[in-house]
Amino acid sequence: MMFDATLTDQAPCRSDRLTSLSEYPFPRLHALLADVTPLANVAPSILTIGEPQNEPPALLTSTVAAAAPSAWAKYPPTAGTPEFRSAVAGWLSRRFNLPGDFINADKTILPVCGTREALYQLAQLVVPTQKAGQKPVVLIPNPFYAVYQGAAVMAGAEPVFLDGTKETGYLPDLDAVPEETWARTALFYLCTPANPQGAVASLDYLKRALTLARRHGFTVAFDECYGELWHNSVPTGGLDAARALGGERPLSNLMSFHSLSKRSSAAGLRSGFVVGDPDLIAGFTRLRAYSLAGMPLPVLTAAAALWADDAHVEINRAYYRANVDAAEAVLNGKLGYYRPDAGFFLWLDVSQVAESGEEATKRLWREGAIKVLPGAYLTQPHKDGYNPGGRYIRVALVQDADNVARSMERLVRILT
Repeated sequence: MMFDATLTDQAPCRSDRLTSLSEYPFPRLHALLADVTPLANVAPSILTIGEPQNEPPALLTSTVAAAAPSAWAKYPPTAGTPEFRSAVAGWLSRRFNLPGDFINADKTILPVCGTREALYQLAQLVVPTQKAGQKPVVLIPNPFYAVYQGAAVMAGAEPVFLDGTKETGYLPDLDAVPEETWARTALFYLCTPANPQGAVASLDYLKRALTLARRHGFTVAFDECYGELWHNSVPTGGLDAARALGGERPLSNLMSFHSLSKRSSAAGLRSGFVVGDPDLIAGFTRLRAYSLAGMPLPVLTAAAALWADDAHVEINRAYYRANVDAAEAVLNGKLGYYRPDAGFFLWLDVSQVAESGEEATKRLWREGAIKVLPGAYLTQPHKDGYNPGGRYIRVALVQDADNVARSMERLVRILT
């Protein structure tokens, strides 16, 4: 066969769904501040990303080191090890006060390499081509974790954003969803405690969400990665709702995600798990066997040790509670401050002192070398162009309490 040199080269084809995604928040922030020179002679205060700044427990390093010599050369199983699943089952039973037979460690638990990729991939498992004869819907809280939108769009679904405002208790308003939308829903991402508002869904709310899922045939993805960093009372979770509703298949329509990134200050370990509906876990295990490598065996060993240990979590929780206390001492009564139920983010209203969260962000960087994230980068605008996050900034309280206090004092000085 002769090669025809007159043929022109063509660019490789690519998915047109990618163009439907909004820009990821942190590249947007980089572009916003590209031409802004921060205040000199002051150590920058980076309050944008929820990356733990306190040391992970010594248990992590020692366990990885002990397990490594015999494990790095082996391919890890997708389903993890019996020891990992047993440690997770033990923690779930302690944390949610579950009956001994509620969790089947081998059928309802699956390790994931951090919850980010698993939350994304779940949509490939549960979103069909059509639902109720139409394009399926994925319900997403607004503000939202960008991964939720990416998962919905790339799975061919229509993302429907549910505002979480002060009036709705900073959680999606379930009453605002029409029946025809419920009928088309394939997946509902529910983050509780919420990022960034720090609100915790009540047991009644969680039971209602799970009941709606069973009535309309969709999956609830309970993203509970901040559930151990509570400040006042222990948050309820999806498993509490499942236990309360009972039934022969109490975990049906439920997938709950947990991670060591925040709980154990081990973001770099990339270790979490999903617990839920045994049929969905079986399907998810099969899907992940095709698409992802398993969690390395030394990581599984370290993760099992961390899930089996609660003492270091108490220390970690106290660290973030002290950070919130330090911020509250400065902010109380200013910029719409309220104490979050859990987590380490503040959702501050700057509408009285700046035209937008973007303007406030630029001012803080220019005048105080403080870097925060505009709320509009975490929210989807309405069809009329109004963005419910446009008046906010998100502040991550990951530095120690002394640094948090100094940063908040500087922030208040600039914005009020």
